[in-house]
Order: sequence, then structure tokens, then C-alpha cells
Amino acid sequence: MTKVIGINGSPRKKWNTAMMLEKALEGAKSKGAETELIHLYDLDFKGCKSCFACKLKGGKSYGRCAIQDELTPVLERIHDADVLVMGSPIYFNTVTGEMRSFMERLQFPYLAYTSPPSSLFGRKIKTAFIYTMNIPEALIKEYGYTLHFASNAQHLSRTFGHPTESLYSFETLQFQDFSKVIYDYYDPEARKERRKTVFPKDLKNAHDLGERLAKPE
Repeated sequence: MTKVIGINGSPRKKWNTAMMLEKALEGAKSKGAETELIHLYDLDFKGCKSCFACKLKGGKSYGRCAIQDELTPVLERIHDADVLVMGSPIYFNTVTGEMRSFMERLQFPYLAYTSPPSSLFGRKIKTAFIYTMNIPEALIKEYGYTLHFASNAQHLSRTFGHPTESLYSFETLQFQDFSKVIYDYYDPEARKERRKTVFPKDLKNAHDLGERLAKPE
């Protein structure tokens, strides 16, 4: 059975990013996959400490992260998974701090310092990254988001040996009640309307993504 793991890099468990991930896993499950959703903000962990234990020849942690904390068993389950789907909102033009720390711990141990760089993962698995964000699609290049997305995809593809799919949800609804915050950046009513008309399509795209990822090659 195909094992699909979803990683939620948002502090919210029931909002935009989590909803997209849940739909992706629902799509995978509809194809017979076994799924699991992990919320990074539930875990006590830190990013890479640059100890280089994962790089020592003959070391007991060669190719694996030597840090032992609440992320360790998650990394072990990913090592045995068939599909990895990551999701994060965009904070200050990048993924959340927890997601970034996770990405360091996940990918750096598999990076072999060869020329060109190669992966110690040892096999190919499918990967995808779901992004949710406040800005319109027309601004992602101006804000430098496209370079960030491309870099993440490049590193995931190099680590896990399979082209990475990226899925985007733009102009997401940030607040349930806009009257409680100062907000004149965008039109709140337009955002509420988009939530009703566009976000369901984003969720459908996430479901379709999950279906594709769960299909055997």
C-alpha cells in the first residue's frame, strides 16, 4: 500500500494550508493510499545544528540526522514513505520558521558533498509542496516568491529523485472577522467572496494532486 505523509508547516490545524493538505491526503486515500498528517507546531524540535554527524565517513549517523528530539520519529517515517506532501503559508516572503527548520533537518543529511551534489536517500519518492499566501498571483515574481518556490522544488527533486509538484492558493482569507483587526491592505469583502468561489477550486486541485501522487508509476 502506498504510504503518503503530509507535513503541515502552519500553526493553524484547520485553516487554509491544513485544509489543502487534508484534501490532498483525501485524494490519495481515495486511490487506496495510507495517509498521515503531521502538524509541525505540535512538535518540540529545532533546525540543523551544523554538527556534520550526517557527513562523517563510517559514522553511525551517516546520511541521517543525529539530533534526537520529537522530529526524529517523523524523519524515520518519511524515510520509509512513498509520497511526501509539504504545506506552508508564506510569512515574510518565505515558508514558516517551523517548515524551514524541518526542511533543513529532512534534506541536509541526505546531501552528499559530491560534484555534482548527489543524494543519499537511496530511492525515488514523489514529493509536492502546497503554498498558501495573502498576495495575488500577479505579484509573486515582484516579491521574489518564484525564486523561493523554484529553489524548494529543486532541492526536493534532487533529494528524492522525482520532479516535485507545486500547488498554490493565492489571496487566501486570513481572518474570520475583519472588524477585529486593522486591515485595508486588500478588500475584505473581496476576500470573503473569493473564499466562496475560488478556494473550493483550490481544494479540488489539492484533491486531484493527492490522487496523482498516490497512483503507482
